[in-house]
Amino acid sequence: MRTRPAAIFWVFTALYLAAGLYLALGEGYLQGDALSRVADTRAALLSRDPHLAAIGFIFTPLTALAQLPLVGLSEWFPALTRWSLTAVAVSAPAMAGAVTQVHAIARERACPSWFTWGVTLVFGLHPMIVYYGANGMSEALFVFFVVWAVRRIIRWMSTDDVHDLMVAGFALGMAYLARYDALAASGTATLLVAAVSYRRSRRPEVAILDGVVLAAPTALAFLAWAATSWLVTGSALAQFSSRYGNAAILEQSGGGSTGGLSAMAFSLAEIVVLAPALGVLVMWCAVLSARRRDPEPLAALVLVAVLAFSALTHLRGMTFPFLRFYICAIPLIAILAVFTLPRSGGMRTRRPGARAVDRIRDDLGRGVAIPVVALLLLVAGVPVSGIAMLSPSLSQEQHALHAVVVPELGDRPAELRLEQEAIVASFDTERRIADYLDTLGLPEGAVLMDTVHGFPIIASTARPEQFVIPSDRDFVEILNDPAAHGVQFLLTVPAEGRGTSDALNLRYPTVHENGAQLGALDFEVVNSGLDRPTWRLWRVFD
Repeated sequence: MRTRPAAIFWVFTALYLAAGLYLALGEGYLQGDALSRVADTRAALLSRDPHLAAIGFIFTPLTALAQLPLVGLSEWFPALTRWSLTAVAVSAPAMAGAVTQVHAIARERACPSWFTWGVTLVFGLHPMIVYYGANGMSEALFVFFVVWAVRRIIRWMSTDDVHDLMVAGFALGMAYLARYDALAASGTATLLVAAVSYRRSRRPEVAILDGVVLAAPTALAFLAWAATSWLVTGSALAQFSSRYGNAAILEQSGGGSTGGLSAMAFSLAEIVVLAPALGVLVMWCAVLSARRRDPEPLAALVLVAVLAFSALTHLRGMTFPFLRFYICAIPLIAILAVFTLPRSGGMRTRRPGARAVDRIRDDLGRGVAIPVVALLLLVAGVPVSGIAMLSPSLSQEQHALHAVVVPELGDRPAELRLEQEAIVASFDTERRIADYLDTLGLPEGAVLMDTVHGFPIIASTARPEQFVIPSDRDFVEILNDPAAHGVQFLLTVPAEGRGTSDALNLRYPTVHENGAQLGALDFEVVNSGLDRPTWRLWRVFD
């Protein structure tokens, strides 16, 4: 039995790694957010001014920090970062860990073996789970830690073991370091644990103590990250205040919703296509939980809170309309399917608490009808999600998979086909620019650019030390007088969209148009990627 979780973990890790290698090396299809974390980590280790703070404070740091050992190897093997393989090496085992946790939830609830394996496979092979296990994005780490926390809260409700509560708190704290959405999960989990604890003990001090045990790691992670950001950048919440932050990106890109019923309908549609039977299973589990007096299904509220947070932020125009923000609907429906079966006996634990409980299987759980129906509901939703992922209106980020996975399927309009091919080719131009500059044999600090659009160049180059970038502590000084500091080239983008936040455009508003009298145009590269900028390389006057 002890070897089963390890086997599940390694099999699914291999599956997600294989999918990631196919997308990256086989098709050259990379996700920008994942590649930008790779570039940040590379700047922290291998730039002309390496320091840990170069990973940035816009987004939480865990995805970048987890890549540090492998990114260090890119000094000798640049392909590791060029193709975002260091990010895939993090997301694959993280998502495999989430699959292992789902399997453990079903096993610890004493579900039939065939049902346990069925839920595990449906969850692990769901196309969104496979894709986000393979593409290096932060969703994999986030899903793993939140599902781990849910499992430990479920255990605590039966074992009353403080160790389960401590592990759940640790998992939620780590989830915050992966994505800010974890604040909703942690807050909900804290209220839930305090409420269950008070109902059992009728002692407010016990409820408060249990809530504090759970919430403390998230609070520590929040305060430590905010304090570090404030000490280094002068802003505790750079995500909202920085010109590189999410609020600025939304304004520059024209993204986000305008609110109202259309935003609510969009969020609902995203949840429905990821988990079509979710509403049915929510009501089913609510009825069964009340009948059995079983509080364990309430742990699923942690995942519900993440979905509610995503819907609320979209309603308020604070996020892009991306399908991945609702990915927690997939582990939620898988766990709810498990809860349709009652648990028999007690969970094994080293130190059960004073209020540990056992439950005996009730009459409603006998036979195979309920688990068969629950599993069929899960299976039926998978093709719906797969089709939705290929829809430009429902899946802005994933629909280009059509061009790399099933290019011959369906009758795509020529315009859509060209758009999807351009998305797949998003960073080809930047890779070619990096290759060209590498061949010039430039000295350290010879090329000045901002990484708002230039992050793929930093990830792709074999010589990151030749660039002067905003994370360098002398960047502003060099930006004010490039020639005096030995800069030979300026890499510029148009002052439009996200380019309005480019440091070169802010300091020299006409630099992309005419060089701002700093240099002569060496060449211009029209980008082959969708919504990627035209690059100009200016040779700085002596």
